[in-house]
Amino acid sequence: MSNLDRQATPTVCGGRGFVVSEPVRELLSPRRVQLGESTEVRRLLPNLGRRMVGAWAFVDHYGPDDIADEPGMQVPPHPHMGLQTVSWLHDGEVLHRDSLGSLRTIRPRELGLMTSGRAISHSEESPKPHARFLHGAQLWVALPDAHRNVEPHFQHHADLPTVTAQGLTATVILGELDGARSPGTAYTPIVGADLHLVGGTESRLPLEPDFEYAVLSMSGEAEVDGVPVLPGSMLYLGCGRTELPLRAASDAGLMLLGGEPFEEELIMWWNFIGRSQEEIEAARLDWTEGPRFGEVKGYDGARLAAPALPPVALKPRGRVR
Repeated sequence: MSNLDRQATPTVCGGRGFVVSEPVRELLSPRRVQLGESTEVRRLLPNLGRRMVGAWAFVDHYGPDDIADEPGMQVPPHPHMGLQTVSWLHDGEVLHRDSLGSLRTIRPRELGLMTSGRAISHSEESPKPHARFLHGAQLWVALPDAHRNVEPHFQHHADLPTVTAQGLTATVILGELDGARSPGTAYTPIVGADLHLVGGTESRLPLEPDFEYAVLSMSGEAEVDGVPVLPGSMLYLGCGRTELPLRAASDAGLMLLGGEPFEEELIMWWNFIGRSQEEIEAARLDWTEGPRFGEVKGYDGARLAAPALPPVALKPRGRVR
């Protein structure tokens, strides 16, 4: 998934200074962003005052949208570096193409995981024809320094492990939850899980006290640790929890995101994650003028042009909370 903001601003993220070391209940409201011709997303990360959750650095929620008479998702070829993209659907399909030659239709509850490493480009679009409704989330995971220049690769996993309890099914998208581990490649201690709760369910989900967590509401009416979380919003939970109380008034869909707090300080700009302004500037130049990010073949349209960089340099800097 791309950040299509034409006035993209560099964002400092990562570092322990941003982490809340105790349990909290911090409700994050989304920022609405137009993505392509007919898709509007609700951007939860980065958010004012909250930049990352573990290694999760970017979260968009979209839909459910009726695209029966619309083109649906249309994201032209664009570059990534220093991160992984996670595609997760509840309804619809997304056709993924990338500069490695990958071509895959991602369907509901299937993991599309693209590791950009040093450089990759890709496009995403609703197939022709496509299903009536489109509903899902797109997320980025920051790669630690030791792995941020790995060779780019794409993984697709249709069969993912689950954790079940009375009225609760948790599908493990990335990382590990309660002993169940996703087949997707992870480079930091992390968890991403899709939670389905049957109406009337009250349950407790086991957590790792050293992780920081957040919960994104996808659908339905649910309370997370006693806080009502409406679809398209996210509740940041901090660290220090061993379990998470969940309650659903109706059938509800949630996403649990968590991981060890990310130690390194990063700069995120447009579709790049780097460590310095110079690195970001070089990546922008390579996308504009060079072959580094490769070519996406088969997409019917021009690739995405990079926005202008702001003139003021930005350096990573932590803060204490």
